[in-house]
Amino acid sequence: MAQQIVIRFYSNGFAVDDGELRRIEDNHPFEGGQILRNSTALSALLQQPIRVIKIRAGRAQGGLRPQHLTGIQLLAEMCQAHLENGHIGSTDITFIPKTIHGGKYLADTKTAGSICLILQLALPVMAFAVSTQELVLKGGTDTNMAPPIDHYKMVFQPIAQRFGFHFDLKIVRRGYYPRGGGEVQIQTTPISNLNSIDLTEFGQIKRFFGRAFVAGPLTRKIAHEMSQTAQKLIEQKYPNIPIEIDVVKEDEKQAMGTGTGIIVGAETTTGCILANSALGKRGVPAFEVGKQATESLLNDLACEACVDTHLQDQLILLMALAKGKSRIRCGPITDHTKTAIYVVELMTKAKFTITEYSPLSSTTSDDKATASSKLSSLNSYIIECEGIGYQQST
Repeated sequence: MAQQIVIRFYSNGFAVDDGELRRIEDNHPFEGGQILRNSTALSALLQQPIRVIKIRAGRAQGGLRPQHLTGIQLLAEMCQAHLENGHIGSTDITFIPKTIHGGKYLADTKTAGSICLILQLALPVMAFAVSTQELVLKGGTDTNMAPPIDHYKMVFQPIAQRFGFHFDLKIVRRGYYPRGGGEVQIQTTPISNLNSIDLTEFGQIKRFFGRAFVAGPLTRKIAHEMSQTAQKLIEQKYPNIPIEIDVVKEDEKQAMGTGTGIIVGAETTTGCILANSALGKRGVPAFEVGKQATESLLNDLACEACVDTHLQDQLILLMALAKGKSRIRCGPITDHTKTAIYVVELMTKAKFTITEYSPLSSTTSDDKATASSKLSSLNSYIIECEGIGYQQST
């Protein structure tokens, strides 16, 4: 059996013990759920036993929450893993995986726990099953502190295809906080390996797209106001580019509970797809919700990022597993991305480099001074990784 890796959580970071303890600290607390998703997914793929302790230490509700537990139990079923201490509130689990199998699986958080966060750990593993997998996920499709399901459909899915990973995603029913009740169906066809990608050339913006929605007793007018706000903000910056934002009143049979929100995206001539989103809250005007999502997208576009804030960390694991060198260009590096890189480098031989992107090399000194002042608030970064060329186990 492979040597067991022990991952320890601290309120200010986490450390790893693989023979000798190495403590990692950060100025900002790392997201415990992110560490769990990446470490258990890699454990399943590499057939590497892990022990995770002090899970989400320092949190008001420490330990495993329903969405964490549901995801880990799903992985355990997929790879016939031995899972110890898998229960709500557990601060210490052991995960000992075997071969990843195909088949049909169901994972239900029984809450509004994010379906998308479960997809983050399940999809990379499903890609390398020995046969086709079909997965039904139940929970929240549009929740706080997680990308919405539309981001997976509109952004992650087409970018995953560039890695050579194709999957079908069907939104059966949407579910919102606090009821949940959403349902998403996924089907994957196994691949032998992932291709490397290069998403560093921004090109020109060719279109804007999006979806503004309301569900439950809320009126369509709210979605229309969010959409109008988004269009006005976009037109101020990009007056001659097509904009198509769907305004939707969800059918009561296809949505559980009450919710409202918007996702706004852009596609470039080089195939970059970026989007950002916001959910409505009681007491927050609809135009503010539209403004929040749109301004976040415009910030990414202003620095000519090729990968948006939500997608950054989700690509780290795929880049590490791919064959060859992958490069992506993004805005400021998020804590989730830093955490994903740390766990991947810990558990694999993949190495990442992050460099600040600068277009100044071919400009005059006067141009450089002008451009440099602009870059101070519009920085973008290149994340590069030589992947390990992971191949499907047989």
